[in-house]
Amino acid sequence: MRVLLLTHYFAPEDGAPQRRWGALTREFVERGHEVAVITPPPHYPSGKLAKHHRRAYRAGSHTTTEHGVEVFRSNWLPHRGDIITRTFDHATAATSTARRAAQLIKKGRIRPDVIVATAPAIETIYAGNWLGRKFNLPVITEMRDAWPDLVTYTPGLASGRGPVAMVKRRIHESVTRAQLSAGQVVTTTSAFAGVLEDRGVEHLEIIRNGTVPETYEQVPARDADHPELRVLYMGNLGRSQGLDLIIRAAAILRQQGYHLAARIVGAGHEAPALRQLNAQLGEPVEILDRVPPSEVVHHYAWADSTIVSLRDWEPFLWTIPSKLYELLSTGRHITGILDGESAGILMEAGVGTVVKPGDVDDLVGAWRGLIEHPERLNVSDSGQKWAREHVAYDSLATRYLEILERVQADHRTESRA
Repeated sequence: MRVLLLTHYFAPEDGAPQRRWGALTREFVERGHEVAVITPPPHYPSGKLAKHHRRAYRAGSHTTTEHGVEVFRSNWLPHRGDIITRTFDHATAATSTARRAAQLIKKGRIRPDVIVATAPAIETIYAGNWLGRKFNLPVITEMRDAWPDLVTYTPGLASGRGPVAMVKRRIHESVTRAQLSAGQVVTTTSAFAGVLEDRGVEHLEIIRNGTVPETYEQVPARDADHPELRVLYMGNLGRSQGLDLIIRAAAILRQQGYHLAARIVGAGHEAPALRQLNAQLGEPVEILDRVPPSEVVHHYAWADSTIVSLRDWEPFLWTIPSKLYELLSTGRHITGILDGESAGILMEAGVGTVVKPGDVDDLVGAWRGLIEHPERLNVSDSGQKWAREHVAYDSLATRYLEILERVQADHRTESRA
């Protein structure tokens, strides 16, 4: 097959969407398929294009990855990380993506059999649907998060009446129409698939977010030769994670005389606010900037318990952060500040403690229990086994290719009819 992927996020950026599609496209090419990607220049998470990327990855450029994936760069807009400027960037990139794809198809430069449009950014799914109609091509709409429901909870559109409520309602209706009109919708969780099914979306498949288990299985066995409990959050410092809870809980435990070393590693929109709160509470947490992938295992080796966290927003009942799969592969104890399907997976794997999102007392109690009973940190390899069985990219790619082939065959049959 010849697959055209439309995405706002792609390598050399490093993040969950980039790792997902970097791994899947590599698997597709290795199995004999052709893949073209249209995406803006790499500007995540800063909103700016780094100087050393300006020549190779500028808008309008074309490169081929070491695995044979062709990458065409669309236009974009720099942003400040807030919802308004990011939305303008998403809209600009999606419009440019659709335009460049149409030009490439008309010239015969690419000849896709099927289009995959992945959101976020949600504007990308409109580009995919337009191209599908224009060139009579089957389109798979992939919803990596619980959109449009997260619109209700997005800071900047989170509350209010009048124009704000109207904007929320219009976005919700528009995204739902796009999902209903898609030939195939892929979600990353069964819970959100159920929500969309209740709304009338008929053609639904579930392809989980994935990981490369062997990468994180390199984390050495836990070194218990230290008096303090070491807890680590490493990832995006965004609105969705609610990481202030970690800082507040660490401050309370320190006041109570418990030995806790807490570390937050990453970058994101909430980083300045987290640093400010940490300073106000006497620096109970060590906050470090984002680290390159080569240093990730080093931080996991330091930790006794790793943290995955989401806010207590209803759509997160239907969301599973890909970070959870990564942590399962490390073999470390997991503090899961989670609810819904994510909490269910952690309890099924049996390698961690589930904490109610937003409940600082619950988190304090969980960590106090680990300090007083350190034997609970000695978890089995059941989490690693779960990750290898359910979310390894090679098996996910096999399932995705089955869907692509079926969608392509169904479209051919309908076109002939």
